[in-house]
Amino acid sequence: MPYNMATSSSLTLTSTTFAKLSPHPFLLANLQPPDPTSTPSARTNGRQPRQIRPYNINISSLSHAHGSAVVRSGDTTVICGVRGETLLSSQIPNFRALQADDNDNDELRDYDLLVPNVELATGCAPNFLPGVPPTTLAQTLSTRLFSLLHSSKVLSAEDLRIYYDPAASATTTTEGDEEMEEDTDEFSEVTREVKAYWVLYIDVLFISFDGNPFDVAWAAILAALRDTKLPRAYWDVDREMVLCARPTEAKKAASLSIRGLPVACTAAVFTAKERQKKGGGKYWILVDPDRLEESLCDETVTMVVDGTEGELKILAISKNGGTVVGPALMREFADVAGVRWREFRAVLQ
Repeated sequence: MPYNMATSSSLTLTSTTFAKLSPHPFLLANLQPPDPTSTPSARTNGRQPRQIRPYNINISSLSHAHGSAVVRSGDTTVICGVRGETLLSSQIPNFRALQADDNDNDELRDYDLLVPNVELATGCAPNFLPGVPPTTLAQTLSTRLFSLLHSSKVLSAEDLRIYYDPAASATTTTEGDEEMEEDTDEFSEVTREVKAYWVLYIDVLFISFDGNPFDVAWAAILAALRDTKLPRAYWDVDREMVLCARPTEAKKAASLSIRGLPVACTAAVFTAKERQKKGGGKYWILVDPDRLEESLCDETVTMVVDGTEGELKILAISKNGGTVVGPALMREFADVAGVRWREFRAVLQ
């Protein structure tokens, strides 16, 4: 009897070892238990297939940035810093004088006023090594975030313009600090000229990585932009340069005008081996997938929604691989994305 117990014990694998040796059967065993009546379907991390990891947000974390935020979702943690730098319109090769019918989004894209950059820090996950070039994942995330910054129209170019107004008056203090009081009459609006822009450098750093990087990175960017405050800048005609006025009680640093609250929600499709081989069999929709689940799923879908105007609006949908997700599942997933949006708004407020 002692021999049999020892033999049985030596053949028993821990869940961690099982996951490393056979990750697909390990996840399938959790999602498809032998007795579904007594043991509900669950993922390896204990969540239900459509259960989302809650967000934790901390803003104004970086003192040297104009805006910053730390966002954590499960074991994925991202820090985002936004820093503004001035760019003279004379230094923009394709700059054109502002017209009344110009689109804000055209200025932001044509003049590259939004510059996101993603970095996967060494140690955030085992497969990110020191001293290597930027990974494909980091470059892909930067491209997707850049596209969403423009397509969602979350920012206005008006907040980034720096004007010269000939009709404005200036008061000079004995210490040489300039405070411009802009004339708000109709003449001032007609004659003022765009002399420079603020360029927003949006740096996203992953300090821990456990799947679903796009949703968390976008949440960090959104929180950091809402925290961003730019100094009041103006064009000094005598010095021919941009100056920033010293903040006072009457004129403090200005916050950005954020349009709406677009929130991203991602799901991955996990399929049984039978479906992969024959086209049939079971599949599961895993919302907010972790790193293990992402490595085992061949199909993902990301939906960006906004419900600030009352009715939930779908702003963007991106789908990668697979054939499972169709119109019916998209409608169900929109409800899950709506829950994600409400949770994020509650945490952000």
